[in-house]
Amino acid sequence: MTTLQASTQNQLRQLIEQVERLEEEKKGLAEDIRDKFAEAKAMGFDVKVLRQVIRLRKKSKTDRDEEQAVLDTYLHALGMLADEEPQTMMAAE
Repeated sequence: MTTLQASTQNQLRQLIEQVERLEEEKKGLAEDIRDKFAEAKAMGFDVKVLRQVIRLRKKSKTDRDEEQAVLDTYLHALGMLADEEPQTMMAAE
């Protein structure tokens, strides 16, 4: 078995302890986020939609528009937008 030098062992121990502390902080933040969603639900907000809004806010408008265009194309192809044309088709005309 290979042994590490004392200084390397200390570095390793410090790194592991730092990661463990960060994991604890992450766990605490996840609990805080759950609490906020529970609060939003108690206020009558749809948590599933809130999560979607948060996810969309992380994207640029261009990325959101491109994703919506592809979604519309797929929905149209499946007959789920029978009354409408996909955005990609309307933009091309």
